[in-house]
Amino acid sequence: MNDLTKPATIDFGAARDLPELHRLLDLVHMKNGWAKPTPSLYPLPKQSFMPAHFRYAIARPALHAAGRLVGTDKAERRNLIMANPIPGNDYPTVSTLVGAYQMVKAGEAARSHRHTPNAMRIILEGAPNAYTIVSGKRIPMLDGDVLLTPNWCYHGHDNQSDHDAYWIDFLDVPMVHFLGPMFFETHPEMLERADEIDEKSEMRFAYAEYRPALLASAEIAPGVRNLTLGPAQLTTFDRVAVHLTAGAKWDCPRSTTNHIFVVLEGTGSSTVNGQVFSWERGDIVAAPSWYEHEHAAHSDALLMRVSDAPLMRMLGWDRTEKR
Repeated sequence: MNDLTKPATIDFGAARDLPELHRLLDLVHMKNGWAKPTPSLYPLPKQSFMPAHFRYAIARPALHAAGRLVGTDKAERRNLIMANPIPGNDYPTVSTLVGAYQMVKAGEAARSHRHTPNAMRIILEGAPNAYTIVSGKRIPMLDGDVLLTPNWCYHGHDNQSDHDAYWIDFLDVPMVHFLGPMFFETHPEMLERADEIDEKSEMRFAYAEYRPALLASAEIAPGVRNLTLGPAQLTTFDRVAVHLTAGAKWDCPRSTTNHIFVVLEGTGSSTVNGQVFSWERGDIVAAPSWYEHEHAAHSDALLMRVSDAPLMRMLGWDRTEKR
């Protein structure tokens, strides 16, 4: 092991040229700041993640097969990670967030645990008697519902219905991995006991309630409406419902915010940095930061936009390109 606290014994004064000085600096694990092969400062954000599209029509049968082969007793969660298709990546969907399709079979439970990352669920196929248990309360999971799980809250899933339940998880795990404060614990019991059903939990945004509120909101562009689901918030990412009437287009300029869109109703297409993705219900479209993107509805559509805008605002890095 190198002890960098010891006094330097290298004679830097003997360096006859820059290459020799660079070699001597390498010996003490120091790097010059004047001839870096890769600049650390640059005029515009780098685009290290790609636009991506993930189809529910593919994920659902894959999860159904996993239901036969992977039990919740042998896996922390039975899910499919939507990893951005950049070389060497097996986890983040965009740099700060990960999205994953998950399934809990009829009559099955997924054990309770807690962790420092924040989490959120968008329900694609729920059912009466299918619940997420958060901090000792049963929260219903019905089609289109959005459920929050703030960091360090115990949560598990209990599907006592006759139908398999499918949803999409979003977590800020990639950011926690980068910064380091990852902690995880399983509950002392396999599934946290919960006798109370909390339909009005502030952690639940019921589709039956936010959809009519969205349709009654003012247009932000012709045929386009949006509604931020709140007031309950997660520190690092948000959720905004967006409605587009058939034929409407929503143009989004480049920004420092990472966006992921989930299709809850309708059909249409998204163009991200020139790539066109045709979507339908249950699909996911990733628009990483500093890519312009446009969304067009072929039929009336409802999208849920998940983004790290709260994090960017908190850090003072929220910036949108002026056209």
